[in-house]
Order: sequence, then structure tokens, then C-alpha cells
Amino acid sequence: QLAVWFVLQYMSGFGNEHASEDPRCPGALPEGQNNPQVCPYGLYAEQLSGSAFTCPRATNRRSWLYRILPSVCHKPFKPLEEGHLTHDWDEIEPDPNQVTMLEGALVLPRGQLNGLHTLCGAGEPRGRNGIAVHIFVCNTSMTDRSVPAALVAQQGKLLITTEFGKMLVEPNEICVIQQGMRFSVEVFGETRGYILEVYGAHFELPDLGPIGANGLANPRDFLVPVAWYEDRQVPGGYTVISKYQGKLFAAQQDYSPYNVVAWHGNYTPYKYHLEKFMVINAVAFDHADPSIFTVLTAKTTRAGVALADFVIFPPRWGVANNTFRPPYYHRNCMSEFMGLIKGHYEAKEEGFQPGGGSLHSMMTPHGPDADCFEKASRAKLEPERVADGTMAFMFESSLSLAVTKWGLQTSNRLDKNYYKCWEPLKSHFNPKCK
Repeated sequence: QLAVWFVLQYMSGFGNEHASEDPRCPGALPEGQNNPQVCPYGLYAEQLSGSAFTCPRATNRRSWLYRILPSVCHKPFKPLEEGHLTHDWDEIEPDPNQVTMLEGALVLPRGQLNGLHTLCGAGEPRGRNGIAVHIFVCNTSMTDRSVPAALVAQQGKLLITTEFGKMLVEPNEICVIQQGMRFSVEVFGETRGYILEVYGAHFELPDLGPIGANGLANPRDFLVPVAWYEDRQVPGGYTVISKYQGKLFAAQQDYSPYNVVAWHGNYTPYKYHLEKFMVINAVAFDHADPSIFTVLTAKTTRAGVALADFVIFPPRWGVANNTFRPPYYHRNCMSEFMGLIKGHYEAKEEGFQPGGGSLHSMMTPHGPDADCFEKASRAKLEPERVADGTMAFMFESSLSLAVTKWGLQTSNRLDKNYYKCWEPLKSHFNPKCK
């Protein structure tokens, strides 16, 4: 049974050096060194490295785990034919058209892996350069299983058990589980959400530049779980699932992988509530670029070019004068996958619903639908609340994303008439009137 203190207690800070030990075993963390000859309580020391040993200190990511048995104690991994994940971006011919999935499915029953579907992506996991966008739907908790991912909760609560401790993730929260970390998910009824998988890069907080020292997602609002362990044998076998080179593999072991009594380091899972985001916005004229709403970024080696940005469109005030306030029409050298957690997206109120999504490929034009354009062009420009009760987000990438066969052909929720939302746009050009 989950103790109340554990549900409520986290440590705060993004990328911090944290140290935590289960209060049932005080002094479990070795003093003054990482790997003593004999660890307290007879534990095993194990390092989890998220970066090369020789990375600069500012980007070096690693944690030391002190566990009842080391994670090496398992049977050989075997291929797992389950789920609908892929990194085959050549399943179908390229399609530059705008794509919209009206609403996320809630088809029952769903196991956690069979409810995972890849929508789009690019890159190659063996070269550790790329991303994949998945959706998940489930109503069955993951029991005695462990699998890697990172997610945005859209409907339903997720109680996530990791090697570092437990986190409760609710709609309007995001959770990042980093490469190599094992976790299981307990759900409470129908649950769905989005997953952004990044090959070979870590999320960082975006640089603030002229904004200054504060703003956007503040480091103190990121929460890291505290240590919690279970010393549990599993007679029927505990299944550990590994995603390796884009394929799923399963190994059996007879003990819980969540047997970490204490840990310290800066390579951890974490969660963040999107309502904590400090919005920066235009207060004079014109519509600011959506980069001002970036929560997390996974950088490339090119300055200012992201492998993946996680961007949100939260409730805020709109006060710009002499300005078309909704998002402007544009073509972009980035690929944009939009999702909706709740409410209605401001540029397409009758477009996709919560749980749905859209993909605007690089250099494919997009923008407000005809109804939004006409209303915003005639609106009286007074201070107004924008997006109240709404939370839309965007996975943006410098890669050219390909849609999977399932995303285009298997899903019966695609809006095949998406392009028609712009057909009512008409010319207002009058050479006699400036």
C-alpha cells in the first residue's frame, strides 16, 4: 500500500544534484564515496550513466543507485512481438499534406503496450539522432513489467513507479523518463496521452537571453521522486522490457527492479505541471513567435536548432494593438506536431478535440481557419483572456517527420477534409484602398 508521505513528497529543481534514501533505511547512502568495498545494509552500488564519462561537467548526467540486487540479474533478452511501435519511416510514400487526427481513441480493452501506436517520426535510433511521436491508450495497469518512455498525460491519472521512486502524473502534467530508466504505470480507468521519444539527446531548459534570469519554466517547479524500494520476489517472473535499436525485447527476473533503497545524482526522472509556466508575451504590437512558449528543448549541434522542442500554448492575456492576434499564416523549416490536452485550440476551435493531434510538415503552409481569420480581423482590440480552460502543445523538430502507415491508414479518426477549413478564405484585395 502506498504511504501518504510518498504520494506528496518530491524534491524540486531541474538538473540538480539530488540525494535520497528510503526512510526505512536511514544511512543507506555511503558517506564520502560512491562505491565502498561494502555498502550500507549490504546493498549493491550501480551507476546509471546518461552521458559519456568525459562529457563536460555542465552536461554530464549520471546517478548512483544502491539496490538490493543489481539490474544485471536477469535472463537473456528475447524479441517481444507486442505493441505497435516502429521507426520504419518508409512504410508509405512521403506525404506533405496537413494531417489531423480529430480525437484520440479510447478503445477497450487496452494493455499498455498494445495501446501504444507510433504516429510519426524521423531519424535512426542506432545512430542516436531522431525522434518519434506516439500516442497511448489503456485501461490496464502494468503489473510486474517495466518499459522505457516519456509522456504527456491527457486523460486519467498515472501512478508511475521508477527505480528512483514514485510519481503521480495527472492531466496537464508532463513526465520525463530518461534513457535506460525502468518504470511501470498504474492507471485508474480510461487513460490516454502522447509520447515524445528522443533518440540520443537530453531535454534542457531553453536559454532565456534578454528575458533575463526568470521566466518560462522555472527550475524550482520540476519535481523529482524520493527514494522508495520494494524487496519483493515474483515467483511467476518479472518482465523487464527494453527498447533496443527501435525494437522491443523482454527479459525475465524473479525480483522487483524497484529495489533501489537510496540514490544520488543528476540523471533522474521528473515531472512538471504546465500551469506553473510563466508566460512571456507581446504587450505592444504583433504576434510573437511560438518559441517564447518553449518548456523544454533537446538541442542539436547547430546553435539554436532543436532536435525537439516541447512548446505549450497556455492561458494568457492578449493586449497587442493593431495586431492580428491569433497565430499567423506561415511556412516553417521545422515540423510541427500539435496536440490538445483540454479545451479548444485558439486557431481552430472546431478542429481536433482533446486527445487528437495534427502534423504540419516542414514548408507546408498552415494557419488559422477561415472562421478564425474573419472573427479576429473584425474583433475590437481590447485586453482579453486567451485560451482560458485550454492547454494545447506542440512537438517541434528540425527533422522532416514521416507519418506511419498506422497513422495514415489504420486510424479511422483522421479528418480527410482538413484542407477544407481554409477553402472559405477569400480575397480582400482592393488596389484602391490602402
